[in-house]
Amino acid sequence: MNYKIEGAIRRNRKNFIIFAILWIFIAIVFVSPFSYSSHVASAEGKFDMTLFLQTFPEAISNPFGTLGNIFSEGIIGDYISALLVVTIFYSVFFFIGFVRSAPKNEYTDIEHGSSDWSQRGEQYQILSKNKGIILAEDNYLPLDKRGNVNVLVVGRIRFW
Repeated sequence: MNYKIEGAIRRNRKNFIIFAILWIFIAIVFVSPFSYSSHVASAEGKFDMTLFLQTFPEAISNPFGTLGNIFSEGIIGDYISALLVVTIFYSVFFFIGFVRSAPKNEYTDIEHGSSDWSQRGEQYQILSKNKGIILAEDNYLPLDKRGNVNVLVVGRIRFW
């Protein structure tokens, strides 16, 4: 199971940064105008939809001014609660994407047919670095080896 988490993190490194930048953008450009407009529309005790629809485009065209108005008018609690709801939905969608990008098995993204199956020169106890039948880059099956030197080639030759 650990390879799935590591693989998903390795695949999504850039996406984490994009996720954070997009979250900040949404928090400033959409959540703050929504919070401010809903506060202005419900200032008289009941929610006035026409006032909300008039205030929202103005607030979204000047998001930093709207963010300043939120702090100056003391409606930070409304802003934080709206931001929390948006963050929860945003995190759920990101988590679904993160889980779906996890590798399906331990060998995902490993080149097949390479010498990645060995470490620190183990393959040279059997293979040769210099001459013989080419198996992979810097891996040759020596012809003077005692024992079984049969080679099975899996693949195809393309002619066109």
